[in-house]
Amino acid sequence: MYEFIKGMVEFVGPEYIVVENNGIGYQISTPNPFIFAGKMETMVTVYTYHYVREDVIALYGFESREEKRLFTKLLNVSGIGPKGALAILASGEVHQVVNAIENEDESFLVKFPGVGKKTARQMILDLKGKLQDIVPDYFPNLFNADEFPMPEQLVNSSFEEAILALKALGYSEKEIKKISPELQKEQLSTDLYIKKALQRLLK
Repeated sequence: MYEFIKGMVEFVGPEYIVVENNGIGYQISTPNPFIFAGKMETMVTVYTYHYVREDVIALYGFESREEKRLFTKLLNVSGIGPKGALAILASGEVHQVVNAIENEDESFLVKFPGVGKKTARQMILDLKGKLQDIVPDYFPNLFNADEFPMPEQLVNSSFEEAILALKALGYSEKEIKKISPELQKEQLSTDLYIKKALQRLLK
């Protein structure tokens, strides 16, 4: 229904962003909302997927059409819902996901929250050989903020926001606690905390 929404980023939270367009604020769930933290009050284009079920109507948003396309393909896999698909995309390493599917690497796929062996096998069966339209032109527009030292108060706030975002993606307290000590040694933005956390969680 909606191909994209172009507007100002008014709010960024652990689970969604709000984009204002012509006086209407659109609540849009994204894989890593904090990618948009550096774009507050600026004009952005978010490629959207309008999800409609009997009990849910929601907007999901992405930085590129390729990312949106992969999301829709993941939704077609039995056992993967929007939350699971967002968690898979949140890693920002789409090529790793595609490689795992093409190489039938179940051990990598089951590291995502909500993906067990049965779902990983289903992903491979349903998607192997069907992702060529995504991979060649897909280059994630990663938020490469310089890792300048940040005031301790801001670091703590960024870390706490990142933890909330990881929980929203479906990672358990146990998984998060395992990687937290290493992460807290660094002074990063929320977005970079999330990226580094996901890198460690997928190892």
